[in-house]
Amino acid sequence: MKQSYIAFLVVLLLAACGNKGNHKGHGEEEEAATTNPNEALYDKVMDIHNEVMPKMEDLYKLKQHLQTKLDSASDVATEQKEELRQRIAHLDSVSKLMMDWMHKFDPLPDSADQEEAREYLESEMEKIKKVKEAMLEAIEKEKGTL
Repeated sequence: MKQSYIAFLVVLLLAACGNKGNHKGHGEEEEAATTNPNEALYDKVMDIHNEVMPKMEDLYKLKQHLQTKLDSASDVATEQKEELRQRIAHLDSVSKLMMDWMHKFDPLPDSADQEEAREYLESEMEKIKKVKEAMLEAIEKEKGTL
């Protein structure tokens, strides 16, 4: 039951993190870029997010694989069980990085000071790059142990 609930939440998050109604025609996109220089920076931040968000499913599947291994490891040494628990906890912490970033990401409105908005977006760019790096490293590490 808990696993299906978590799977539902992952699917819901993936759907919610779609393009959030920012559908622009080609002419509108060019116009927005010329009137608001931070639009391109915002788009870059969201591009990284949108690239990495589907990897949440990979993290979830890897975690499930490790959890299954742990649950069926009645004859495995305590040290190996602890290692599995630590690997699961690491995957959880990487997932939490993405969730925390999404919950805290709140770009300034168009009416805000453009310099302040640029600084905020640059800061968020660095944060989402770190999230991406952590996710890709965790996935690569766990896939290497399968």
